[in-house]
Amino acid sequence: MSTSQSQFKLTKVSPAYWRLTFDNPPINMLGPEAMIELQGLVGQFETDPDLKVVAFDSADPDFFIAHFDIARAADVPKEPGPTGYSPWIDFTVRLARAPVISIAAVRGRARGVGSEFALACDLRFASLEKAIFGQPEVGSGLIPGGGGLERLPLVMGRARALEVIAGSSDFDAATAERYGWINRAIPDAAFEAWVDGFARRLASFDKQALASSKELVNRHTLPEPKDQLDSGRVFLSAFAWEGFQQRRPRLAANGIGQRGDFELNFGERLGHL
Repeated sequence: MSTSQSQFKLTKVSPAYWRLTFDNPPINMLGPEAMIELQGLVGQFETDPDLKVVAFDSADPDFFIAHFDIARAADVPKEPGPTGYSPWIDFTVRLARAPVISIAAVRGRARGVGSEFALACDLRFASLEKAIFGQPEVGSGLIPGGGGLERLPLVMGRARALEVIAGSSDFDAATAERYGWINRAIPDAAFEAWVDGFARRLASFDKQALASSKELVNRHTLPEPKDQLDSGRVFLSAFAWEGFQQRRPRLAANGIGQRGDFELNFGERLGHL
């Protein structure tokens, strides 16, 4: 059964296994509307008694989630959610605590908040040939503000996290796997079947055992929400920084937010901005 929730197509493969497909043309940028939708969805994850596993994928083979829609920065919702935090942090905190296993199935580009979305999921699998990861914020005059500063050091260590963040380069799936950014890179021809098979395997297990295992692992592996809040505040304030103000017209002139060479090769093009 499939249902539409604006930018997310919900497919209930079974009562225990849901798949959510992000579809926001032209390049799957994440904006304020998606943040609000995700809060509603995670509320269902928290309360559905049969749900055990949720897999996120993309309708666009070139872009999982391109990045945050910087033209909509002023529209970012600030109304606190049930955790007391703003909608994006509220979503990521609740997703980490929800009694389901969340999977990011990444084919295409996952940069900025796209990378941070994947990092917020419990498990991350990627197409070996088609997935690309990056945190291009510093090269754009900003900082990561959606959890990358907190989660990347946890999964890959300080030095590699600084390489990713300060360098603002693109990383292929093989390198992302080696760095610990993702669980594994899977040949694209087998990617969908492998992720689906793994999700079905989890869905066949006992919910209490899955949820309890996740809850106990969480004790040692999650960033502090307050740290994410601090980073988010700096991120929003960075839109007024002189460096970003100088780069913003160049980003626009090169085609940020539009389907084309710049977005396809963002990491490389930033070095020549």
